[in-house]
Parts: sequence; structure tokens; C-alpha cells
Amino acid sequence: MNEKQLQDKINGTIWAACDTLRSNIPGGNYKDYALTMLFVKYLSDTYKEEKEEAEEKYKGDKERIERALSRSKFVLEDECTFDYLYENRNDNNIGEKINKALERITTLNGVKLLNLFAGVDFNSEVIFGKTKEKNAILRTLLEDFNKPEIDLKPSKIGNLDVIGNAYEYLIARFAGDSGKKGGEFYTPAEVSILLAKLVEPKENDRIYDPACGSGSLLLKASKEVNSEKFSIYGQESNSSTYNLCRMNMFLHGVNDAHIEWGDTLANPLHLENDKLMKFNVIVSNPPFSLDKWAKGFENTNTTIENGKKRDTFKMEASMDPYNRFEYGVPPKSIGDYAFIQHMLKSLADDGRMAVVLPHGALFRGASEGIIRKRILEDNLIDAVIGLPENLFYGVSIPATIVVFKKNRNRDEVLFIEASREYEKGKNQNTLTKENIEKILNTYKNYEEIEKYSHIATMDEIKENEYNLNIKRYVDTFEEEEEIDIEETKKNIAEIEKELQLLERELQESLNELGL
Repeated sequence: MNEKQLQDKINGTIWAACDTLRSNIPGGNYKDYALTMLFVKYLSDTYKEEKEEAEEKYKGDKERIERALSRSKFVLEDECTFDYLYENRNDNNIGEKINKALERITTLNGVKLLNLFAGVDFNSEVIFGKTKEKNAILRTLLEDFNKPEIDLKPSKIGNLDVIGNAYEYLIARFAGDSGKKGGEFYTPAEVSILLAKLVEPKENDRIYDPACGSGSLLLKASKEVNSEKFSIYGQESNSSTYNLCRMNMFLHGVNDAHIEWGDTLANPLHLENDKLMKFNVIVSNPPFSLDKWAKGFENTNTTIENGKKRDTFKMEASMDPYNRFEYGVPPKSIGDYAFIQHMLKSLADDGRMAVVLPHGALFRGASEGIIRKRILEDNLIDAVIGLPENLFYGVSIPATIVVFKKNRNRDEVLFIEASREYEKGKNQNTLTKENIEKILNTYKNYEEIEKYSHIATMDEIKENEYNLNIKRYVDTFEEEEEIDIEETKKNIAEIEKELQLLERELQESLNELGL
């Protein structure tokens, strides 16, 4: 069985196991329990194989076996392994035993897995129902994950990414099921790949995502490095998604990722010497036009204008000690430029940054227009790429990728209109490998292609009042084929003759029938 066949088999088996939870747990909460069980199974199978190898090597020397196991990547005890839970699946307190196993796993592995399973309660009657129903669900779940197809020992799966990919597969399926909420924790794989390739991560780079969700973007970027020498940093405000990201990192073999939990705009947690840490590469798909992003900076004044009350938002310097909003304060109901300015402030002097944004960020006026103008005047925008509609879960509108660079060696902006080239799907559209390659080649070559891309000078952008709407720069108009009037008249005449003939034939048939 090749790797793809193995991957498909594991993916399918695990997704089928999720049916047990999906049909019994309301909303999207079932993903937390399914992914937790997958993580426990992975840890258990990995530890089990290490234990078998140590026992074989040291031939019953208990002290040497324990010493060898203490050096394992993750330390487990028998009572917190999947095999133990499976053997006790018929116990009336199986939910309690699973919870104790999770607690012990985090205790044994210290800071590495601290609070990893926070919010996950396998003994909850609210989630699983009364004792009898709860026990039936958990028993079936354990049986589903005990199938031979889900043997996650390293010697069986070979490449660790097989399990990481299964995890990504589940997150994608959960995102599809969750609708709009799915977009909160997952960026479609092909969009993540495109973003990662646009910024070209290199050896020793620091890679950062201030709204990292489940971490798929960070992982895709790290795969572009072609080296083990890189570091990953992310911050996520949703506690459940934060833990999904941490599990995702472990399952992909990235055990030293620096993932923090908190609101990045109100309380950025990646700091050095009391200043924002600097990153060589930033990739992000922040929440579109986040409302109330400024809740951590509230300073609203009410004034009277023309007899009407008007709330004005003012940010004092003390509210943002990192001086992130030097280009201007965005409206408190639209957070796109709050995230952009935070990322620009976090970008190293050689930094590259690619961000997914709604199209409105390209042309909205007022304070956002002023911020955009100042960013352009500082020559920080390298490219604007239009994406197809319906790529993201729960968001049907088309989005855009804006590429930023520090210390650019040119002062033009490349516009790519890629919104018309995609593979249509039943629920979601996708970018094909060919679509991605065309975008990347156009960007890397920084070239003009008729009806696809255009290199705009700063004078041209200034003439458009710093509006970056792609359609202002890339002409996609298709001229209609010229109509031959005389030929069209002849065709109409022929059609009229045929109609007259058909009418006569119809009347003759009616006469024969006496009608």
C-alpha cells in the first residue's frame, strides 16, 4: 500500500468514526472530541512502539527500560493509553476514566501539553446525555478508533505527516460541516499553499500568524523552508481553536512552536525587550472586517453635530504602547487595517507578508483610505491578487491576497486578476494546481498578461486616489463578436419560411382530424 492509499484509508476510517459523535453531539463541538481521541491514539501508538523496542533491547531490565522511556518525546503511563481506555470501554465510569487519562497526560508532559484539553469533558451529561447514553457513545467511539486501519505506530505509517494530514483532513471536513464558523479555524489548503509560496520562507526565518486558527497556514509555510531550521509563532483568541492548533503542531512533528492564547490586537504576546517581536515571514487570514476589534482600547466620546449625537473613537498613545497604528486608527467596527498595521509593525526589515483580506479593504474610504494611502506612500505593497468567490467556508464573496514587503527595490504594484480561474465545486470552489502555478509564476516574474495582470505605477495609483480595486487596473472586458447584419437578416428570413411551412403542416393535420 503506497502512502496516498494509506492516507486515504486512515482519513476515511477516522471520518467514519466521527459519525458516532456527529449524530449525538449538537453543533460543531464534536470536532473537539474526535480530534482529542485521534491525538490520544497517536500518542499511545507511538509510545507503545517505543516501549516494545525498549523491552526488546533491554531484555526485561526494568530500570533501563524506564530510563529509555523517560527520554521519549511524550511520556505516558498505562492508565492514560488508548489501549487501557479501550479495555475499560464497558465500565460505567468510562467518561471519568478518559478525563483522568487526559489530565495525567498533561501532568506527565508539563508545560509542553499544559491545558491542552481544556474545555473537553468526556464525562459531561450536557454533551453526551445521561449515563447509559453517554457510555454507549463513548464505547462506540473507542471501538471506532480501535480498528486495524487506525494503527498509528511510526513503523506502520512511516511518514509522520500521514497523521498530521489526517488531522488537517478532519479539520477541513469539520469546517465544511460548520459553515461560517468553519472559517474561524481553517483556511483551505490550496489558499494556504499559495500564501506560503508567495512569501518564500527561508532557513532560520521566524514565521508568524497573529490569527493562526488551527495553524494550517503556519504549517504550510514551514514546509517551504526545506530545512529544520525555522521557528513558528502564532496567537489565537479562541481557546478551543488555540488547543486545536497546538495539537495540530504536535501531530505534524513541530513540537517547539510558540503558540499563544489571547486577543492579538488588545494584548499581543510575542514580545522581545518589551517591544513587538520581529518576524521574517508573516502569513495570515484574519477575521474579515472584525467588528468591535477596539474593545481593548475603548475611548469613545459622544459629541453633538447638527443636533444629532455622534460617537467618535479616539485612541490615546498609552492605549497602544507598541505604536502599531502610526498610519491611522481604523474604524472600530472594521478591523482589517488594525490587523494589517499590527503585522507591518511586527515585520522585520527583510520581511515578506501575505494576508487574505475582503475586497472592501482595497477601496473603502474615510480613515481606511488614509491608512491605505500612507502605506502605499511608504512603498510597502508589492502585489494585489484577486481570488475566486466561494473559496472559504461560510464566506461566498471573493477575497483578495495582498503581499507586503519591507525595503522593496521597485515602486510599482502588481495586480493579478485570478478570480475567474478555478475549479467549481458543489459547495466550495477550489484553486487547482495549475491556477496556483499561474499566479505564482506571474508574481515571481512580475509580468503583465493581457486581461490577467498589470503593473501599476505609483502615479497611476495616485490618479485612482489610492483605490486598489483590481478592476481599475486589469481590463477583463471581452469584446462581443461583430454581428453580420446581412447574414442575420437571411437567417431570420429562413426561419420565418420554416415556421410558415410548419404552420401549414400543422393545419393540414388538424383538418384531417376534423378539428
